[in-house]
Amino acid sequence: MALCRAIGLMSGTSMDGVDVALVETDGEAELAFGPTGFLPYGDADRALLRAALAEAAGLEDRLARPGRLATAERMVTDRHAECVEIFWRDNGLEAASIDVVGFHGQTVLHRPKQHLTVQIGDGPGLARRLGVGVAYDFRAADVAAGGEGAPIVPVFHRALVVAAGMRGQVALLNIGGVANLTYIDDGVELIACDAGPGNALIDDLMLARTGAPIDRHGQTAARGRVNDAALARLLAHPFFELHPPKSLDRNAFSLNAISDLLTEDAAATLTAFTAASLAPLLARLPKPPQVLIVCGGGARNPILVRELVTRLPCKVTTADALGWSGDALEAQAFAFLAVRALKGLPITFPKTTGVAAPLAGGVLASPRPGGPEGPRSEAPPDRAPSGAQT
Repeated sequence: MALCRAIGLMSGTSMDGVDVALVETDGEAELAFGPTGFLPYGDADRALLRAALAEAAGLEDRLARPGRLATAERMVTDRHAECVEIFWRDNGLEAASIDVVGFHGQTVLHRPKQHLTVQIGDGPGLARRLGVGVAYDFRAADVAAGGEGAPIVPVFHRALVVAAGMRGQVALLNIGGVANLTYIDDGVELIACDAGPGNALIDDLMLARTGAPIDRHGQTAARGRVNDAALARLLAHPFFELHPPKSLDRNAFSLNAISDLLTEDAAATLTAFTAASLAPLLARLPKPPQVLIVCGGGARNPILVRELVTRLPCKVTTADALGWSGDALEAQAFAFLAVRALKGLPITFPKTTGVAAPLAGGVLASPRPGGPEGPRSEAPPDRAPSGAQT
């Protein structure tokens, strides 16, 4: 299949900013990576997103944007546009050289059991501003078809592993606000699911106790001690008894179990929780992974990586140690998924989201006012031709 030049954009549940990456790919086996970049959210942006998260908790219509959700959607769209424009300027790129932009948006609600998943961000508006077609709203078709809608990047993880020539049982653990795991093995159907709390609880603790948005490099956790009783209470959450596929909302867990701990001990306990929550999942895989590759923001936390090494029964390494861009991996993934959307290729699968059959996803927005656009839909399309809703 022909190669496409794609820009991928990702703003994760950690709400730190927008990652951007350039990828050339056929959406299957061919991968070539270009430059990457990052535009941080300001304090006011993050405060607005937290307010939008709170308002989204009451949504019943995934297309509704009451109150601050509408303001947040405009801000998210503007920041993504600014990120791309700066990226193009810094790397000597222009719109005419790009085939498609993959725009994940900002998740503010994910409740697949209620057929609700909401990623704010104006795909058509971004397409018009950038002058490039935009693939967006990647999760909706899967959730409408009964899938979990997450994780959505495992097909990219598989392409990475295959391109690297890795064999045997390999797991990729992406630690953003929520952690998700992809399991890849020769001749075995792709398996993936959300794994646990990722950085979300740690970030919430730090914001509530110190005003800082994160525990940078695990410095607070490094000064504390894990409280085993609190850790046991956290691990008793029924989510960990479920078999994959399964997915989480960012706010599925609370800080109640560590509310009476000193900040350092609470941070240490929550960091251990993110690592320890992987063990029940690894026990449910067909075979234990020979290696687990950590990416996402959590890979920059040496205390968290140390906990993974200590608590898991397999070799643990990081994406950066393999020469991959751990920080930009999700942005690269959405460039890859945008090309698959452009070509009508499936992005979710029975053992990654629980959908009944491999399913295409994403809506394509034209850069031309009045140009063709795949409409948002609450039901999956019957087929997915190039240039239509997928």
